[in-house]
Amino acid sequence: MKLLAIDTATEQCSVALCIDQACITRSVQTARGHADMILPMIQEVLVESGLTMNQLDAIGFGRGPGGFTGVRIAVGVVQGLAFACDIPVVGVSNLAAVGQQAPSGNEILVCMDARMNEVYWGSFRFAEDGLVVPTSIEQVSAPEKVIELFRNDQRISAAALGTGFLAYPALHEYFHKSVIDNAALPRAIDIAKLAIRDFNLGLAVTAAEAQPVYIRDQVAHVSNNHK
Repeated sequence: MKLLAIDTATEQCSVALCIDQACITRSVQTARGHADMILPMIQEVLVESGLTMNQLDAIGFGRGPGGFTGVRIAVGVVQGLAFACDIPVVGVSNLAAVGQQAPSGNEILVCMDARMNEVYWGSFRFAEDGLVVPTSIEQVSAPEKVIELFRNDQRISAAALGTGFLAYPALHEYFHKSVIDNAALPRAIDIAKLAIRDFNLGLAVTAAEAQPVYIRDQVAHVSNNHK
């Protein structure tokens, strides 16, 4: 399996090229300039691997939620490359990509700062293959709403990841008993792992079907394909 993955949804711009179990990665943290950086980064990993785009089986990308411009950059780049090479694409949740970084836990909560006093959030667990699957829909809510839902359900999060825990102290305080990583950002390497899983599940689509997910305008439901 040869898969290229990219992510530009947050301040971390990253690329991963996975050939079976080996992966070549590039990552830069920057507030802007993703559109200028992503193509040279892709070229770097291709040159290092000795592959061309036409030799890839698929392209994975962070489809959101995240910054509007960043998500659109990823979709645009992936569509352009996939159209040119006639290869399928796999959109991966940026929240799942963050959740994949959790050290362990049956209940993983990801909260990413969505600005406007809100967080993008969702909960996940590790499946038997070591990859995360969603246990809730992805939502955008006020931090207080997230706390209220967990309090009412008496749910305990073993791991809590994402910039929402840094941006909103109330979240950090309520989930202080969890293992918190408030600096976690989506990484292309994790998007690649999840994209390969989804590709093998038959979830790849054509370039024309690649779509961003913003959540503020739509809700992404839990897929029945992940069991």
